[in-house]
Amino acid sequence: MTTDVWLPFRPEEVPGLPEGPVYRFWDGGPEYPADPADCAFYVVPYMKGAEVACRPLPAMSSVRVVQTLSAGIDHVEPGLPDLGSGVRLCNARGVHEASTAELTLALVLASLRDLPGFVRGQDRGEWRAGFYPALADKSVLIVGYGSIGAAIEDRLAPFECAEVVRVARTARTAARGPVHALADLPVLLPRADVVILSTPLTPDTKGLAGAGFLGRMKDGALLVNVARGPVVDTKALLAEVESGRLRAALDVTDPEPLPAGHPLWHAPHVLITPHVGGSTSAFKPRAKRLLAAQLTRFVAGEALENVVLVTE
Repeated sequence: MTTDVWLPFRPEEVPGLPEGPVYRFWDGGPEYPADPADCAFYVVPYMKGAEVACRPLPAMSSVRVVQTLSAGIDHVEPGLPDLGSGVRLCNARGVHEASTAELTLALVLASLRDLPGFVRGQDRGEWRAGFYPALADKSVLIVGYGSIGAAIEDRLAPFECAEVVRVARTARTAARGPVHALADLPVLLPRADVVILSTPLTPDTKGLAGAGFLGRMKDGALLVNVARGPVVDTKALLAEVESGRLRAALDVTDPEPLPAGHPLWHAPHVLITPHVGGSTSAFKPRAKRLLAAQLTRFVAGEALENVVLVTE
């Protein structure tokens, strides 16, 4: 039985890896480290896109686990039909919560307090005194209340928000209170000052923040997207921000990377960061701990964590 493991880190850099497997380093380069047919556990290179993520999958006839280092799995889904049945696909739940929640709060605060305007003013030597919106007393709606959504709410707690409303695919009760279903959005959107998107990209969420969704947001509200770019209809968003009715802070865009000259770059009241929600100093230690724990379970024949689907 093959025991090759492909890692995007050099194995000597990952403390706690179990003995037994043959560890191969591959971070998306043109040359494979070994025959993909011998790979049993494939850790997808991080932030290298779908082409790199899926490239070896057709040849991985022995693979039993595909482990992403992202919370989303949309970049590997195109390659799943090439796999045999029974392959477990695992995501990186637990790796990106701190970094993504941190950036979310930074985007909210920077947008409300107009930090980009202050930076531009500093460049020109302008003293831009005045009154600016605060996060305190605002109503915040989190759409996508998984582990990242919960981490965002944890960090909102000290900011004296008027309320934090939670939305997920289905209604349930979480540690901090009730979670509404997506079907409740038409009622919830009009009362939110800040709408945060942290949902995975699925057929149900693609284009979720379209013209109808955005049109129900209150005048002057802020849309923050730390999910995936296609969750938002870019054309509909441009219409709202260019009219001055809404503001936006986007860590992800559609298209992505956002090409030079795209109207989003210069749209009024839009703050853009280049998909860096998880790309911080917190990533590698958490990713390496996850891999050591998952591979220890794999070698021992124990159930893996973060299994999001099993191929048929």
